[in-house]
Amino acid sequence: MIISGISGVGKTTIGKLLAEHLGWRFLEADDFHPAANIEKMRSGQPLMDEDRWPWLERLRERIKRSFAAGENAVLACSALKRSYRDRLRIREQVKFVFLRGDFALIQEQLRGRRGHFMNPDLLHSQFDDLEEPQPEEHVLTVELRGAPEEIVGEIKAKLHLASGH
Repeated sequence: MIISGISGVGKTTIGKLLAEHLGWRFLEADDFHPAANIEKMRSGQPLMDEDRWPWLERLRERIKRSFAAGENAVLACSALKRSYRDRLRIREQVKFVFLRGDFALIQEQLRGRRGHFMNPDLLHSQFDDLEEPQPEEHVLTVELRGAPEEIVGEIKAKLHLASGH
């Protein structure tokens, strides 16, 4: 399962909590970025498609390994564009959850975040790049309302997922 959305929307928080509830592995897509991408974002430069494609290939290979190993996982990944989601959907069983929030809410969440390389000034570029999932993509869209536990509960209910413990 891939938890997607703009930087600062809460993908890691929701993804870790969901993985914990389900007894699944949690993967952070940021861990797969090459050093050059991280440095670019840290310095306030938005990533371009050519920066993202090698990163997406690394993620695609990791998803393939999870399937080969019979491992369930939750991946926190922006997947801002349909072409990115298409590249990561290696088979029908890869489910996407899009966390949707407005600019002001996400900006506020980014201000409170510590220890992350994403420069908050890049939020506008994230919204510029965002292609919200369309109905034919079969992506679950969840509005950012309520506490993380409530959002995880909504995801589990709508995707008919049982807790792992």
